[in-house]
Amino acid sequence: MSVRAAQSPLAAIANAPYLLLSFTALLWAINMVIGRYMVGAVPPITTACVRWLLATLILLPFAWRQIVRDAPLLRRHFWRLVLLSSTGIASYNAMSYYGLQYTQALNGLLLQSISPLLVAVWSLLLFRDGLSLGQTVGVFISLAGVLIIISGGSIDTLLHLTLNAGDIWIMVALAIYAFYTAILRVRPPLGPLSFLAAIMAIGGVLLLPVMAWELTHGAELHFNRFTLGVFAYVSTAPSLLAYLAFNRGVQLVGANRAAPFFHLMPVFGTALAILFLGETFAWFHAAGYALVLTGILTATRAKGAKPA
Repeated sequence: MSVRAAQSPLAAIANAPYLLLSFTALLWAINMVIGRYMVGAVPPITTACVRWLLATLILLPFAWRQIVRDAPLLRRHFWRLVLLSSTGIASYNAMSYYGLQYTQALNGLLLQSISPLLVAVWSLLLFRDGLSLGQTVGVFISLAGVLIIISGGSIDTLLHLTLNAGDIWIMVALAIYAFYTAILRVRPPLGPLSFLAAIMAIGGVLLLPVMAWELTHGAELHFNRFTLGVFAYVSTAPSLLAYLAFNRGVQLVGANRAAPFFHLMPVFGTALAILFLGETFAWFHAAGYALVLTGILTATRAKGAKPA
């Protein structure tokens, strides 16, 4: 077998944007559930800070050669990296974990459904990129599927959903992350590993003073098997693997085509509840999954809109 043939499966995955974006949604759905489950055991800002510092340390040996090669670009584009890190790494994750202290994981997963619309708004405002009719239809079909899953097919449930402080924090975090998604197109021309290492390291450093404030104002961190397990997961799967996959997926298909895959997060979240928490599969799950997949296919296969 030739070297080229041996490398082809990995190359195929790296060039399969919809597989990468689906994988990202799965890892982030698990992260959302864990973020709610750890309430009271691990302080939210501390979780975000340790997550990115640990992820940086894990990635550093693999990214070092790219970092050395890209050192001039890292210095030249430092403030652009700070902008990308403060929005896509520091602010979004810290605010999401903080919001989950006051709301349910179900609410957090539901709120993810507004992400494609937020990405479309930022893309239009910043780059004058509009959604085509097909992309718009796809987004709303997927949104309808998500609402069916979360509500259990009951309009009454949707009408009585209420927002609390945690929901508002998560909504602001999503608006910030949508901004990050939209501006990924102007990321510096760095290697994927050096880029990710840079924004993770900057994000961790930006969160250090906030973590210090949190720990000196009553928050407690207890090191045990649970907290160590939380740190092990959040610093690897939803950080290293998911961000590499997400950044690559957006690079290949653009922000507006990638955004509908956020709708897979509540789909995966309910599927995990069925598999591991013993919840029953019902008609509204099947209907919601069908609509989400139909919407994603519609949005990804539609032609992009011309610049406004």
